[in-house]
Amino acid sequence: MKMMKSPGLAAVLSFLIPGLGQIYNGQIFKGLILIAIQAVNILLMTILIGYVTYFIFWVYAIYDAYRKADRHNKRAGAGR
Repeated sequence: MKMMKSPGLAAVLSFLIPGLGQIYNGQIFKGLILIAIQAVNILLMTILIGYVTYFIFWVYAIYDAYRKADRHNKRAGAGR
């Protein structure tokens, strides 16, 4: 039996640290890539482009973490 994931918790974790919600969902590599991208975006803030790219990837991480947890729960519920 698969463990249920909380889409809300996944979204909040990615809100706090982009990529953390993906790690919670079991997407370790994807989460680490998002964390690395955001680290680069922080460095890019010195030339202003980082402000735009950080926000884009931050919103993507939140949405993706929520969506993945929700899909996981639907598949886990269908297997019952």
